[in-house]
Amino acid sequence: MKIRTLIVDDMLLARQRIRRYLGDDAEIEIVGECAGGREAVAAVKEFAPDLLFLDVQMPEMDGFQVLEELSTEGQVPAVIFVTAYDHFALRAFDVHALDYLLKPFDRERLSLAVERAKSQLGGQTKTSLNERLQALLQDIRAPQNYLKRLAVKNSGRIVFLTTDEIDWIETAGNYLKLHTGKSSHMIRERMSQLEAKLDPLKFVRIHRTTIVNVDRIKEMHPLFNGDQIITLRDGKQLTMSRTYRENLRSLLEGP
Repeated sequence: MKIRTLIVDDMLLARQRIRRYLGDDAEIEIVGECAGGREAVAAVKEFAPDLLFLDVQMPEMDGFQVLEELSTEGQVPAVIFVTAYDHFALRAFDVHALDYLLKPFDRERLSLAVERAKSQLGGQTKTSLNERLQALLQDIRAPQNYLKRLAVKNSGRIVFLTTDEIDWIETAGNYLKLHTGKSSHMIRERMSQLEAKLDPLKFVRIHRTTIVNVDRIKEMHPLFNGDQIITLRDGKQLTMSRTYRENLRSLLEGP
């Protein structure tokens, strides 16, 4: 039996790309395309797809609003989210083991997402998928209280730093080194843990070992291998790995 698939994205080129990449998969049957959220809700009710490619950022009715409306009627299919960039949303997708495609994506990444969706459809009940989607919606809609200050031990005393004072952060063995102007402070915490506590509109991961305060960035220069040099306002230069450059580009340009 083929997997009935609906594509929802407000950009025609994005829909065409998904359709083209899916063209070689004999198990996929595309039952329709939608350019907006309200149209998508009606199409899900009409076609009852097994799989939904769902754009997160759409005018009037975004992807999460589509899911909220569908969930009230118990008609939520398996979902692969498509997003230009939403830092908190990406973390939430990871937490709830729900797949997403970060624009621009290639054929290989889409194929991987489809294979994961097939595994979900084959090995999990619809109730299980709905529960995970409901948990995602609760996380997305919950107000976020990001870290405002840190208490740092320094030579027998405790120094209180606001996160706005931090220029950039690097790993240092089992510690993190917080750079604040001409000073630096060490805290014992994992990079991923601190990243999750920081406001994603202010701090962005540019390397496996580095987080930077976006307000401190002065300029960027490309390197031959796809990496980039980030120059801060104080002249400090940091390397941005090509793996993370989409994070910063999307944050600066917006959805």
